[in-house]
Amino acid sequence: MEEWLTIYEAAELANYEPDYLRKLMRANKIKARKWGYTWQVYRDSLLEYAKESEKKGEKRGPKRPAPSSA
Repeated sequence: MEEWLTIYEAAELANYEPDYLRKLMRANKIKARKWGYTWQVYRDSLLEYAKESEKKGEKRGPKRPAPSSA
C-alpha cells in the first residue's frame, strides 16, 4: 500500500473533491508534498483527518458525485 497518493487517488479514497483536498493542504490540515509537477497527499494524515471530522460531526466538504449508471 502506497503511503503517498495523488490528489485524485486521495479524492477517490476519502470521497472528497480534489479542490477541497487542496484547501485542506493549504490549511495544513493534511500532510502533502510536491513531487515533480504533482502534489501528493500522505494517506495516514488524510484518513486521520476524515476520521476526526466524522467523529466531531463536521461536514466533510463537497462530496464527489456518484457515478451515473448508463
